[in-house]
Amino acid sequence: MKKIFPVLLAIIILGLALAGCAQQASQDNNGGGTVDLSKIVETGDKIKVEYKGTFENGEEFDSSAKFGEPLEFTAGKGEMIKGFDSAVIGMRLNDEKTITLKPEDAYGARDESKIIEIPKSSIADSNNLKVGMTLQSPQAGIGTIIQIKTDSVIIDFNHPMAGKTLVFWIKVVEITKAK
Repeated sequence: MKKIFPVLLAIIILGLALAGCAQQASQDNNGGGTVDLSKIVETGDKIKVEYKGTFENGEEFDSSAKFGEPLEFTAGKGEMIKGFDSAVIGMRLNDEKTITLKPEDAYGARDESKIIEIPKSSIADSNNLKVGMTLQSPQAGIGTIIQIKTDSVIIDFNHPMAGKTLVFWIKVVEITKAK
């Protein structure tokens, strides 16, 4: 019992010391100063980011500048495509980064089974159909008409960016910590 007491006391003191370090600031990995954890994105934080999305050839397909304000979402909660969502975790306020997402981390691979042919008679207002129109199906989601035949329509229910590698520039401009 005499040998166990000093070990238990040391463990308790160490535990208290570590608990004190786990508050709002922690030691920087480089040994220089402290890091303000309120300025690092963690799962569940509401954040705002400026971003620009491009294809591999540099063609822009989306950006926060188009909307005139940063994009707001809850980090790590699946509100964004997988690769974008995981890329912001650990970023600091005002950090910028560029990421390249393969299809599996973005909108998935193209699936040829999602291209279906349906009878025109099953579509309301089938006289006004045009290639490129989008239609909503309760079973398949949103699809784009890719071909119109005499009695049927071919619709692609893949996401328009399925199968594409995407490049995003991201800058964290606001972090509201999860409660």
